[in-house]
Amino acid sequence: MSDGAGQPPVVIVSEQTSITSGTAVQEKLITAARVFSDLLKPTFGPRGLDKMLYKTNGTTAVTNDGAKIVAELLVKHPAAKMMVSMANSQEENCGDGVTTTMLLCGALLQEANHLLRKGLHPLTLVEGFRLSLEIAQVQIDLDSQEITEEKLLGVAETALTGKGTEGALDLFSSMLVKSLTLISQKQETPRAENIAMFKSNVGNITDSRIITGVAFRRRVLLDSLPNRLSDVNVAVISGDIKIRKMTRTAEIQITSANQLDAFVDAERDRKRSLATAIIKSGAKLVLSGGEIDKDILHHLADEEILVIGELDSSEINNSASATGANIVDSVLDLNPLDLGFCGNVLWERNEASEMVEDIIRISECVNPGLVTIEVGGAGEIATEEIIRGLHDGLRAVSLAMEDEEVLPGGGAIHSRIAQAVRIASESEPGRARLAMDAFSRAMETIPGALVENSGNDPLDRILELRTATRNNEYFTGIDSDGNVSAVARVWHPRTLIEESLQSACETSIGMLRIDQVISSRGD
Repeated sequence: MSDGAGQPPVVIVSEQTSITSGTAVQEKLITAARVFSDLLKPTFGPRGLDKMLYKTNGTTAVTNDGAKIVAELLVKHPAAKMMVSMANSQEENCGDGVTTTMLLCGALLQEANHLLRKGLHPLTLVEGFRLSLEIAQVQIDLDSQEITEEKLLGVAETALTGKGTEGALDLFSSMLVKSLTLISQKQETPRAENIAMFKSNVGNITDSRIITGVAFRRRVLLDSLPNRLSDVNVAVISGDIKIRKMTRTAEIQITSANQLDAFVDAERDRKRSLATAIIKSGAKLVLSGGEIDKDILHHLADEEILVIGELDSSEINNSASATGANIVDSVLDLNPLDLGFCGNVLWERNEASEMVEDIIRISECVNPGLVTIEVGGAGEIATEEIIRGLHDGLRAVSLAMEDEEVLPGGGAIHSRIAQAVRIASESEPGRARLAMDAFSRAMETIPGALVENSGNDPLDRILELRTATRNNEYFTGIDSDGNVSAVARVWHPRTLIEESLQSACETSIGMLRIDQVISSRGD
């Protein structure tokens, strides 16, 4: 009898652990990833459709924004989680292009799956994809165009097309460019974070406008406070405008009426000193992040000083950025050098459904560090989708201004990358050529999705686009009707395309390098 015969086998993992190896691993991962990308494909492009999301808390949202859809999905499969991570990275870095990235990754994996079934080694695919990515980068360098005002408007229009903002595309695109241009005079690099959004809840979307300042809803405590001011010095105070309470409990024994009067007079004098500090500073508008004592409020009202209290931290910071004021912690620290300026202040009473609230608009600020886009329209869900689209547009325009370079949209740049990779593959002697050809076909998924979502036949248009890309010196892509035409006013920031391509390629390579899946759950 040999050594060890009859002994039980060595158990390393639990019985419910399942181990999947070989090509079945890549097939399962690719199938899961393809389901994810196919979910977003109908939302792509100017003719993309919307998804209705029914959330766990019972609320609904209607959107075709890839980042929003991905954020709401509760995924469990590891491949889907890799796709979600890729989408989050694209959203954080660029603010747009999530759907494009998903489609590219799904197409790369689908093309890879065909070659894996034919026996091509995963590392050969990885080699071919990396070579293709280098060629794509060279093509991007060749096709990059310097930014102009017209191209910047094109970036805004491209980012807004297909979203809820399309009903007033010209209005919103010009507003995005103008708002970022306004703050570029003070901010070295204007970003979407420097643009606030305010819902007016009245009118329609064509009533939207830019406020060179801030707007918010808060209760104005006295009707006698002035509701219209011009050429106003603004004080921004983060704390309360009242006498600070004692931190310890104390008892004061009063034995005569004179002592009581002295005590009351002392408290009144302290309140008057706080009001005097504000009056002497020259401020005509006081914005506070805390409570306001009623006696102090009446003192300031007598001097026609408008006081708004109980603002949150974002409203305080936005007001300071817009007016150029310094945020002070206490009224006693206030001096004229801390004041900001605005040309106009207006508040109006608005009867809300649950509580009485007032709309305060602070506008006509000089060289503001922050401006506000007031979005018209009374529909809550529609307005939220418009604001989401505007935010994506702001990210795209600010990215283009930072890059100072743009690339053609409408699938034109992806078609040119496909053409460049296809030509380069002819010089590749090894099997990596097959992977490069697969990469070029995957790039054509973008114009193909645009054609398909417009109701046309993708195969015919892609073949036509290949010919046009090979023969024409100018940029040729897919228009909103799904036809092949010269690119007009459709532009993307260079970084957006580069990040999208890089993320999709690296994620697909990461999946192809997995040769074994070990699941402790047994599924």
